[in-house]
Amino acid sequence: MRITAALAGNQNSGKTTLFNRITGSRQNVGNFPGVTVEKKTGTVKKLRHIEVVDLPGIYSLSPYSPEEIVTRDFLIKESPDIIINIVDATSLERNLYLTLQLIELDMPMVVALNMIDQVKYNNISIDIPALSKALGVEIIPVSASRNIGIAELLDRVEYIAENRIKPESNPYYPATVGQAVSAVCELPALKNNKAVPAGFAAVKLLEGDEPMEKELNLSEDDMRELSLIARCLEGSLDMDREAALAEMRYLRIEEICRAAVKKPDFETASRKRSAAIDSLLTHRYFGIPIFLGIMFLIFWLTFGVFGSTLSDLFESGIEYITGLCDTALSSANVNENLHSLIIDGVFAGVGSVLSFLPTILILFLFLSVLEGTGYMARVAFVTDSMLRKIGLSGRSVVSMLLGFGCSVPAVMSTRTLPADHGKKMTILMIPFMSCSAKLPIYSVFTMAFFEKQQALVMMALYLLGIAVSVLYAIILNKFYFSGKPTPFILELPEYRLPTASSVIQRMWENARDFITRAFTVIFLASIGIWLLQRFDIRLNVVTDSTHSLLAAIGRFISPVFAPLGFGDWRASTALITGLVAKESVVSTLAVLYDAAGAEFAASSLAHMFTPLTAFSFLVFTLLYMPCVAAMAAIKREFVKTSTALYAMLYQTLIAWIVSFAVYRIGLLFI
Repeated sequence: MRITAALAGNQNSGKTTLFNRITGSRQNVGNFPGVTVEKKTGTVKKLRHIEVVDLPGIYSLSPYSPEEIVTRDFLIKESPDIIINIVDATSLERNLYLTLQLIELDMPMVVALNMIDQVKYNNISIDIPALSKALGVEIIPVSASRNIGIAELLDRVEYIAENRIKPESNPYYPATVGQAVSAVCELPALKNNKAVPAGFAAVKLLEGDEPMEKELNLSEDDMRELSLIARCLEGSLDMDREAALAEMRYLRIEEICRAAVKKPDFETASRKRSAAIDSLLTHRYFGIPIFLGIMFLIFWLTFGVFGSTLSDLFESGIEYITGLCDTALSSANVNENLHSLIIDGVFAGVGSVLSFLPTILILFLFLSVLEGTGYMARVAFVTDSMLRKIGLSGRSVVSMLLGFGCSVPAVMSTRTLPADHGKKMTILMIPFMSCSAKLPIYSVFTMAFFEKQQALVMMALYLLGIAVSVLYAIILNKFYFSGKPTPFILELPEYRLPTASSVIQRMWENARDFITRAFTVIFLASIGIWLLQRFDIRLNVVTDSTHSLLAAIGRFISPVFAPLGFGDWRASTALITGLVAKESVVSTLAVLYDAAGAEFAASSLAHMFTPLTAFSFLVFTLLYMPCVAAMAAIKREFVKTSTALYAMLYQTLIAWIVSFAVYRIGLLFI
């Protein structure tokens, strides 16, 4: 029997961790909202007939946000064989609100009571049989991060799905509400409907759920009857119907937890610790400076302590392999042009990029630890008030933080933003965030010109990108996308030590993407650059690259960059290839100089740049239009190609203006 299991739960309940655990899928596990943007699918490792669908993290089945719409539509329209409701055992009161609504769907269901190890650590006692009886659904205690109870959970998932075991009916509302629900169920639209469970639909209609009204296609007579029932209900309850039903759920949850959960009279050590840390990290005035200090420390450790040493070792290995291949090709009397293509093209281009793999791994090691501890949620919290002043909310911070990794998933994550103006503004701000693909460029130039100030220069570039994006957003909010920021609800989870597996997985994901680009996009770009600098406009082989076709192209556009301090045709060419992939900037310069790594950074670039022009070049690289993959993602979200194209042109113009200002102001001090 083929089984489809829908994995549903609150954000930060460990849902994606459980999904990765049971499917072996390489998903991004984050400790802040917005990581799971769309549903993801995977098959259980040892039970290949069970397909698991990871739905967006939500707090309710009332469709107020895009995540809730995606989840509810899937559950209702796709009718999975079973729902796996993952519940954070340390926050039962909050998580059970969604559980009660899922039970109303009248579908086979099992509750995965996650973080059971944290419950024991905090001296919390949960009577699982009593909790299961009160909810009318089977509950399996698990710890997704520590692989506790997973085998038993999968066994019960298979059994419950195959036997179509539904939750026991255990209404939480009084007789007056029950009568109203029964009356709504008698409406012709519900009696003739087979797609949506009648009880669930009736409750949603009583709550004034407009999407449900459209889904059932209620007639005018049905609407009049529904309105009459709702008014009678509000009259008997003496309060708003939606608020009344919500209050009844919370009262039921309170009753269940009072009977099944026993917490220590004292505040748990972990909560005390989290509160003490938050008093500093989320401080009204010190929160953002502390964040900047943490980022500076990460950059210093990455580029000044660990990264440079490991990159030098890695580079030595690449040079050794390059030397072996060079000797082998010479011994075999391989054609001179082919020899040059392999050594001066492929090895110089790809090798120059790969030498920075250790640096990128170390940076993402630190970022993964910050994310896994729960600190990134605090960053969203402390920046919310600032973003609200420019028409955005803290929800946009999630997408912007993702932009430091890669602009493509960051742009896609904006689909969860409820307000259209906020979504468009966030999309246009994301390319100004310094993505990881630019790290090799920063590493090469800071190594060559700012060896003792690498961390400081890196920090300055990241802050400049953020500052320019904020100024751009202010202009957009004033003249183009004006609107009020939407309410922002964010859970601050307790601080936890991330598991080694999740940190290593995140590092591997970034390493895999980096290596894939190196041996595909960068590989092809390196060959293309070698060919263009090997032949002239008449396709004759040239011995001096200054007479090549590539030089002709570079000289044609170099006047545009001359006012910025880097009018050399090689710099112009590198910026063009950077549109394919930002790492191509490094590989292009390496191919043009027939060098790589430290030799390339220390000697070759010194002939083309000064420290000031190098910083001006870095500023332009930071701010100009993103790679083609990111541009395609932006185009998909904006729909109109012209709108996306204008946005990219405006961004490049901004990059030119800022770089020009940096160069001209710098000249005043030299």
